[in-house]
Amino acid sequence: MFTGIVESLGEVVALSQPHADVAHLEVFTTLDLGALALGASVAVNGVCLTLTAKAEAERNERAGTCFEADLGPETLARTTLGGLTVGSRVHLERALRMGDSLGGHLVSGHVDDVGHVVRAQTLGDARELVIEVPAAQAPALAPKGSVTVDGVSLTVNWVDENRFQVVLIPHTLSVTTLGERHAGDRVNIETDLMAKHVLRVLEHHAAVRRRRPKRG
Repeated sequence: MFTGIVESLGEVVALSQPHADVAHLEVFTTLDLGALALGASVAVNGVCLTLTAKAEAERNERAGTCFEADLGPETLARTTLGGLTVGSRVHLERALRMGDSLGGHLVSGHVDDVGHVVRAQTLGDARELVIEVPAAQAPALAPKGSVTVDGVSLTVNWVDENRFQVVLIPHTLSVTTLGERHAGDRVNIETDLMAKHVLRVLEHHAAVRRRRPKRG
């Protein structure tokens, strides 16, 4: 589990696709990964990935760590990670540990789908993003609810059918790359975990009622 609070920005140093349905990602970061064992989870732009290798490295006179992870068919189909290029900056977050502060909201790292930015504009010191998502994801969005965009926990200001608005405050703009998003850009979307479970329960009960034989 994660919180949607970005800990650091990483830099893609390699992305290869040895097979049609599997890609291999390498990222450089100054984030301390010393306590993470191989097999641990790291969120990259909101996508939970398994750490398969890591090694001390230096890039542009900065000491850090280069870590590796594999991208499976579902990740390539449902997220934007397959479109990264060498030099791309990515949001990084280590998995939540028991006792850690929950500064954002509960995030699984299992991206629901890709959204498209339809409007991006500066509002004083802040920046507005309006994002369109597939219709299937819209029911889990609610005004003043939570949503994760490229791994960043944000508050939904308004929802209009399958579009929603978020506003990026100066701090978010300074520690993430969301301020660089423009109309037409694709972003990873994870809707609120609790909202999805509530919707699933309601769908199940509605299906049960439909299957019940009518009396009389």
